[in-house]
Amino acid sequence: MNDFFNWLGEAIGNVIRTIVETLNGLFGGLWDSMDGFVDGLTGALGISDSLFSIAVLVVGVLLLINGIRALVRGGVVGGVIGLLLGLLVLSWLMR
Repeated sequence: MNDFFNWLGEAIGNVIRTIVETLNGLFGGLWDSMDGFVDGLTGALGISDSLFSIAVLVVGVLLLINGIRALVRGGVVGGVIGLLLGLLVLSWLMR
């Protein structure tokens, strides 16, 4: 009877190990891809790859997008202000 439970424990352990190794391979490759993307983006812009720099980059791009959207809607003053704020944030970041 002891051999049966030993076999059952090994079988369940092997199944769990296979599932964990498969998920680790899948998400490990995804993490490597994201890391390569961030390294390429930050290298091309000349900024550090910290979380703060990425957050400031996203804020600056969103300000530019909002400025362009305001210009398309016909809001010249809001569009110019949005574009200037976006350019200010991004130029501060890329120094």
